[in-house]
Amino acid sequence: MNMPEKTIGFIGLGNMGAPMASNLSKNSHPLICYDTIDTKKKSPSNAIVADSIEQVAKSASIVFLCLPNGSVVLDVVDRILSVHDRCVEIVVDNTTAGVSEAKEAWERLNKENIKYADAPVSGGVSGAKAGTLAMMVAASQELYTEIEPLLFSMAKNARNVGDQPGQGMAMKLLNNFLSGMAMAASSEAVAFGVAQGLKPEKVIEMVNLSTGRNTTTEDKFPKRILTETFDSGFATNLMAKDLKLYVKSAKDSHAPSFLSEILLNGVWSKMLDKWPDSDFTKIYPFIKKYGK
Repeated sequence: MNMPEKTIGFIGLGNMGAPMASNLSKNSHPLICYDTIDTKKKSPSNAIVADSIEQVAKSASIVFLCLPNGSVVLDVVDRILSVHDRCVEIVVDNTTAGVSEAKEAWERLNKENIKYADAPVSGGVSGAKAGTLAMMVAASQELYTEIEPLLFSMAKNARNVGDQPGQGMAMKLLNNFLSGMAMAASSEAVAFGVAQGLKPEKVIEMVNLSTGRNTTTEDKFPKRILTETFDSGFATNLMAKDLKLYVKSAKDSHAPSFLSEILLNGVWSKMLDKWPDSDFTKIYPFIKKYGK
């Protein structure tokens, strides 16, 4: 479905945001971008380069956010709301944040009759560049239908997961909990096989023919770990951040957090302490070295 031409804003042009904005710029809608650092360099060539959040708020009716964390999102939301002659009607939040922060963003915007959708993404930098991201969108069906053409230009696997604020964030956090668990468990399993004299590539081959296969064994091990490139583009500090958000959100909602706390405190926090600048695919050599 085509949507009427509206100016689109994009705030946050980091490793994920810049390629997402680039794909968004391929629509027929004018695009205005802003980042705190090197906006002109990071923006698509056909985008309007803004010098402030306030300029975006005065120009764009739909604003996408792809920011470091939920605290920054709330700061940006407040700056948007401080603009009295703003054009903003919809905010789509692609940040990975906590459930409570998404609910707070919705509450602040809703008071000013601005629609909000939390819509975090999964798929890494390669998926952002290719436009193949999964996007977990929490929005009313009416709002989702309105913004869906824009979402699909960045994330061909966008889905409306629920209509309550925070449900998109919840979906992203539970996905990354499972991803982090699969990375750690698969790495320990391969290390066990190697200790028995098995070749790691043979372990991966047979697991992928069996019931233990997962995205770590199917993708990360053959492409990033066994090749020793460790270049997924997703940092250990981001995995630790997402797991902290998951544990907090689980506790806030009185959901189980037994395994996630063990995973966070027993594996990923320790790896972050020892290898703070690592790609998260280095979990395999980390477990081989420190997991005994």
